[in-house]
Amino acid sequence: MLEETKEREEIIERVAALDVGKATLMCCVRVPDDKRPGRRLQEVQSYSTMTRSLLGLADHLRVLGVTRVVMEATSDYWKPVFYLLEAAGLETWLVNARDVKHLPGRPKTDRLDAVWLCKVAERQMLRPSFVPPPEIRRLRDLTRYRVDLIGTRTAEMQRVEKLLEDAQIKLSVVASDIFGVSGRAMMASLIAGERNPKVLAQMARSTLRKKIPQLEEAFTGHFTDHHAFLLRTMLLRIDQTSHDLATLDAKIDELIAPFARAAVERLDEIPGIGSIAARAIIAEIGLDMSRFPTAAHLASWARFAPGVRESAGKRKGRAATGHGNRYLARILGEAAVVAGKSDTFLGERYRRIARRRGSKRAIVAVGRSILTIVWHLLSDPDAHFIDLGADFYDRRLGPERRKRNHIRQLEALGYRVILERA
Repeated sequence: MLEETKEREEIIERVAALDVGKATLMCCVRVPDDKRPGRRLQEVQSYSTMTRSLLGLADHLRVLGVTRVVMEATSDYWKPVFYLLEAAGLETWLVNARDVKHLPGRPKTDRLDAVWLCKVAERQMLRPSFVPPPEIRRLRDLTRYRVDLIGTRTAEMQRVEKLLEDAQIKLSVVASDIFGVSGRAMMASLIAGERNPKVLAQMARSTLRKKIPQLEEAFTGHFTDHHAFLLRTMLLRIDQTSHDLATLDAKIDELIAPFARAAVERLDEIPGIGSIAARAIIAEIGLDMSRFPTAAHLASWARFAPGVRESAGKRKGRAATGHGNRYLARILGEAAVVAGKSDTFLGERYRRIARRRGSKRAIVAVGRSILTIVWHLLSDPDAHFIDLGADFYDRRLGPERRKRNHIRQLEALGYRVILERA
């Protein structure tokens, strides 16, 4: 029996496709032939990626009445082209290169790539990728640069620890954080020329003073002027990066205040999500959840939803989630681990899954739960997070189900269970 589908066969009458490179791009335009109904006219032309050439391209597309421009996500070269055509008022689509497959045996050139992309686009066989609006793009630039700065500072801290190990200074064995107040004071004295382990150990503060004998042993090494020069340089880089991070955080607060401060406060209510993580999540997915019809669509876009492989009526296990937005995945992974240590519903969910399936699957599952909560909070400005509680599973399962589970577990250990009501 034939059933009606929701899809409609529709050809985009006036469409353009761009094969973008660093210095040049190839543009293919397909429009209807007014003299011969049912036939198409095609133009393929190369353009420079300089601004004047792109402005000329935008004017040419408007003259031809092009209603949609499609391009592949090629490195970062697509960004200036996309932004300029978008500002010119053209409907611009960015598509995933994996969705544009060439037929086997088909020659591959920039010209043929542009023609193929244009033909696929005019037949509505592509879906646009998510490109956030300008204010979210600016916020994303800052939050991603913040991640890079933290990585730079962490790498420099690791170099400091390696340098101390090279000098046989075992400070990291005794102190959990060598960059705390005590550790920085000790390293400053080393740079200044102090080598006496007893004097260095007396600089310990707070609870670290309980370990003064161990500190005296740790500072018995071979720290030279060569080590002092390198240590001074490394600490200066760490301090400069910390200053840059503070400046960047202030700029992020200034940028996000007009349109997303309330959203940040509501996302901050989720276990494992702080203000920094909330700002980064908004920078990656935006505030307009109409782009994702359901929470499942958002999870699928973020690659926090396993694929399905089925053949001959049999499911062949779960397919891998794939590679999604690595910045968003990092935030959700860290949030899932933090939430797993809390006495909340998400914490209990993490621990239950980790016991049965391992910590990696638990991180993905809890990360998806967090993403679902985020979608609902951003979809409804009046919504707030309410924790179900760590005992939610116990309350929902009910006494009968728990009784069966306990009996099954005891029988698996070799016991014969006889129940008697107290």
